[in-house]
Amino acid sequence: MKALYVTLLALAIFSCKNTNDEAMVYEDAKQVAIDSMKMEMAKQRVIDSMKLEAQKQQEQARKEVVVVNQATPATTTTTTEKKQWSSAAKGAVIGAGVGAATGAIVSKKKGEGAIIGGLAGAGVGAGTGAIIDSKKKK
Repeated sequence: MKALYVTLLALAIFSCKNTNDEAMVYEDAKQVAIDSMKMEMAKQRVIDSMKLEAQKQQEQARKEVVVVNQATPATTTTTTEKKQWSSAAKGAVIGAGVGAATGAIVSKKKGEGAIIGGLAGAGVGAGTGAIIDSKKKK
C-alpha cells in the first residue's frame, strides 16, 4: 500500500511540473529569429538604396553635357561614351574561365590543372581577340 501512495505522490509531483518555462524559451527563440530577420531586411534596404544611388550617378554621368561659348552663340553638345572592352580583353577573360574549368575537370591535380588551363585559355583567348580587333580596324 505504501508503494501505491509513493507512486501516486510521485505522479502528482511530476504532473504539476511547470511547462510554462518551455513555452517562454520557445517564444524567446522565436522573437530572436524575428529580430534577426528584421535586421537582415534593414541591411538589404540599405544595400538596395546604395545600388539605386550608384545607378543614378551612372545615368547622370552618361547624360549630355552642354558647353556654351560666350564668343559665339552656338552651343556644343558632347556625350560621354562608356568605354568598351576590346575583343582581346574579352577573349582573354572568357578563355581563362573556360581553360580553368576544363583544366580542373581533366587534371588529377585540380589546382594545378585549373591554373595551367586558365593561363593557356587566357593566351588563346587574347590571341583570338587580337585577331578580331585587327579585322574590325580594317
